[in-house]
Amino acid sequence: MKKLITSLLLFCFSFGFSQVQWRTMDEALKLQKQNHKKILIDFYATWCGPCKIMEKKTYGHPIISQYINDNFLAVKFDTEGKESVTYLGHSFKNTKYKENKSRNSLHEFAEYMNINSVPSLVFLDEKSNPITILNGLLTASELEPYLNLINTNEFKKIKTREEWDNYQKKFKSKLKE
Repeated sequence: MKKLITSLLLFCFSFGFSQVQWRTMDEALKLQKQNHKKILIDFYATWCGPCKIMEKKTYGHPIISQYINDNFLAVKFDTEGKESVTYLGHSFKNTKYKENKSRNSLHEFAEYMNINSVPSLVFLDEKSNPITILNGLLTASELEPYLNLINTNEFKKIKTREEWDNYQKKFKSKLKE
């Protein structure tokens, strides 16, 4: 009986504190060669309030974090950071990065991926080619249909706004925010 209660408590504790397994871009690209998952890149900045809300409430939602961990390789990328990235044969860095500065210049990789604001999410297919970009703060219930749409390749079938509206109506959310 003690083992059952302990197991149940551990499950509840870990479920309540679910976390997305964030990787660097280089780690995700290397892993993608082995498991052929799509990549989700969260472009953020350390000073960005909406980015912090998304980290806590959206990515911290147990269903969202579990779905991302199960179906994507998740990358957290600081748009003003100093990380070097090699993507599709090109090397990217932040040549104007200055240590201990509250705001820095935009990273070359963020520019290349057409990031104009944070938070922004970019989805890459199994061959690392861009699928789409989502800009702005998204709640768990707003992000969920996109995760499903990308993961199941439904995005390849939807061609009009009406088809997207119908997809959203038939999509059954499991979330309680």
